[in-house]
Amino acid sequence: MVAVLTKRIIPCLDIKNGSVVKGTKFGNLRYAGNPIGLAEKYCKEGADELVFLDINASYENRKTTLSLVEEIGKRIFIPFTVGGGIQTISDIRKILNAGADKISINTAAIKNPEIIKKASEQFGSQCIVVAIDAKRKDNSCEAYIEGGRKPTGMDVLQWAKQIEKLGAGEILLTSIDNDGTKEGYDLELTKTVSESVNIPIIASGGANNLKSILEVFRKGKADAALAASIFHYKKFSIRQVKKFLLKNGVEIRK
Repeated sequence: MVAVLTKRIIPCLDIKNGSVVKGTKFGNLRYAGNPIGLAEKYCKEGADELVFLDINASYENRKTTLSLVEEIGKRIFIPFTVGGGIQTISDIRKILNAGADKISINTAAIKNPEIIKKASEQFGSQCIVVAIDAKRKDNSCEAYIEGGRKPTGMDVLQWAKQIEKLGAGEILLTSIDNDGTKEGYDLELTKTVSESVNIPIIASGGANNLKSILEVFRKGKADAALAASIFHYKKFSIRQVKKFLLKNGVEIRK
């Protein structure tokens, strides 16, 4: 009998200047809360994991704020992924030592793909998440870096396959076009990438309502759904999302 892997619900903390922010299509950022308070809240509400992204770190050529990572790491008891400004193996080690269970890299991975291989070998593939910030271009999608500011010319599908070959354990796939729009996930993009690789896909960008999360699992074939606005602004609680998914036959942790 094949074990059915449960789907995951993952709140995301986009961090700027020590606060949680949320924007639309990676711009128009507005305050969304205190990171420590929200982290504790989501842990108690039953989040399966938590993602912390220092969204300007790579663009500003600086490191992630380790003191904030350490403080959150002490207060939550769920898997904790940290991204932003990671450039070297040493950076990864420091973040894992500060309390993160996984790291997320995007800009560094595209500029130096070998870091994925080296990091997976040193820390285990389960610790290494590669983020892809995708934007539609004609009939394909292009990967962007530096917080969605810089196009790379790389096709998202081809890059996803390379990420898997290099040993990453997971892909965090964000649709820049759908981010913050509350119009639902990019189901076509998510499904295409999910069906092209054999590592888990975390879908991100556009969560709007309970149905949109159900659809990203059913139609998008995602392994996890990442969301921010609907949780930060209390449109839905994590418990409400999970109750709805269970009622609709999605295997998920209660």
